[in-house]
Amino acid sequence: MFTNNISPVLFKIGIFEIRYYGIIYALGFIIAYLFLRHYIKKDKLEGIKVKQVDDLILYLLIGTVVGARLFNFVFYNPRVFWFDPIEILRIWEGGLSFHGGVIGAIISMSIFSRKYKVRFIDIIDALVIPGSLALALGRIANFTNQELYGTLSNLPWCVKFVAVDGLCRHPYQIYAAISHFILFGILLFIYARQNKEGASFWSFILFYGSFRFFTDFFREEIKFYGISMGQFLSLIMVIISLVVLIKRRKIKISRSLPLERV
Repeated sequence: MFTNNISPVLFKIGIFEIRYYGIIYALGFIIAYLFLRHYIKKDKLEGIKVKQVDDLILYLLIGTVVGARLFNFVFYNPRVFWFDPIEILRIWEGGLSFHGGVIGAIISMSIFSRKYKVRFIDIIDALVIPGSLALALGRIANFTNQELYGTLSNLPWCVKFVAVDGLCRHPYQIYAAISHFILFGILLFIYARQNKEGASFWSFILFYGSFRFFTDFFREEIKFYGISMGQFLSLIMVIISLVVLIKRRKIKISRSLPLERV
């Protein structure tokens, strides 16, 4: 077993402190920035100019953080709005909802695409690649922060989270990080070969929802009828993506069939 007594603070000067959590999330946006610049230079993102990437990342940052933060408290801890609304601003303490982050990112990218007159689907197709890698890094940040821990376990690789209760638990954050690294590899493969817009984005929604649904069985949280709110939202993601992908597949097949002669 491993005892997690990692301090979430890298270093502190007076009241100013740098946390692993903030560094890793900042790294995620840096990766997205570099990824977009790389593909723009290779002419794989039509309509987007290199100089617009700075604005795009700013829109993405604001949309993702605001959406993730608000969604987290609306669905997981609504009492904060009445008892301690200032908690919403303490981003460095954790508490970002993936599902809210996705909605916030979609809204912000929709606004960006309209303002700069670029194709929305091209942007989100590209962003899910670095996004999946950022999610993996984010789960590692959750591990250092000793949050989103797993259920009790006696397996050889169980982890004792000192800041929680010192009991041996599943390293859920590591399970989730591994699933996101796998997702990153899958999306890289799909994006390099996709011949239809939206394939990468909807594949991301499908595989993320599927992976999240299964890994969350090992996460310590309130469950209703055996599943958590996160699993319920992930199931919705899976269903919607399957419906979209099946419809797209049917349209593709119908267009490829020869017309019958009357």
